[in-house]
Amino acid sequence: MTEESDDILTRLPARLKEARRAQGLSLEAVANLSGVSRSMVSQIERGESSPTIATLWNLTRALQVDFAGLLEEGSAAEQIEVLRSAEVPSIDNMGQGCRIRILSPPEEAGGHEVYDIHFKEGGSLRSQPHARGSHEQLTVLEGEVSVESGAAFETVAQGDTARYPADVPHAIVAKDGPARVFLIVKSGSDAMTGRR
Repeated sequence: MTEESDDILTRLPARLKEARRAQGLSLEAVANLSGVSRSMVSQIERGESSPTIATLWNLTRALQVDFAGLLEEGSAAEQIEVLRSAEVPSIDNMGQGCRIRILSPPEEAGGHEVYDIHFKEGGSLRSQPHARGSHEQLTVLEGEVSVESGAAFETVAQGDTARYPADVPHAIVAKDGPARVFLIVKSGSDAMTGRR
């Protein structure tokens, strides 16, 4: 290993622990949020175990911290963060016949989220209401989808954009073949401030 990678591994445990404490989370809470076992989180924080990239990604999402920021010496004033296509995290077990690629950074979770969703023919993503005041904006990149928001229903074709409330049950369904959409989820102000 290089001197630089050794330095990163030296900083990582303390940075993760600081991030957890800043959020006021216990080891158990981080384990529940991240899917990483409590004992593994503890070992990583003590510097007894080096996390895989996947484990580190899950921890940064749970802690709502910047993945790169944990590893860097200091923040550069000018930089371009690139997440290569093969590195973009994806979810395959939500919805039916769809693959969700997460384009927004982990620290945006629960605030302003961006997704690239690929649907197989007949694929669907049905969602329970998000926080009060939440909205979604969907642009169809390929194919055609139907969008449902509460009792409202619209067909949205390639190149079209739909904006709709997401604080009611809502769904996106591929029509007559595969489809691909770009989805932005914006949580309501009540969700951001913690008000009910």
